[in-house]
Amino acid sequence: MAQASHARSLYRRLLRELPSRSPSTLANPSPLQRHIRADFQADTSTASLQHQTQKSAQARLEEAEQYVQYLKAQRVYTTLLERYNPGMNMEEEERVRLTARRVGLDLPIESMPPDGKGN
Repeated sequence: MAQASHARSLYRRLLRELPSRSPSTLANPSPLQRHIRADFQADTSTASLQHQTQKSAQARLEEAEQYVQYLKAQRVYTTLLERYNPGMNMEEEERVRLTARRVGLDLPIESMPPDGKGN
């Protein structure tokens, strides 16, 4: 019974670490979430039907724990990358403007042609 609650806890932690697609993830799970759910359901059903050994079930739970740790590390890595490289997702023009502002300069305003199309 303790193993089943541990598996349920791991399943929830895996789902929490995955990037969310929409507000109603439970109603519309991604293919990866469906695969994880099927894998966990298969583990619990085969454990009860075939009397799976305690050792192999424990090994599967440890593997799932490693996946949770990996996903968490990837999430933290992405967060740190975005925090310490704020211009990596910006357009080149915006990055140049912000760099100039950082050193106390303003870029000159480029003139627009009379027709309003700036090329």
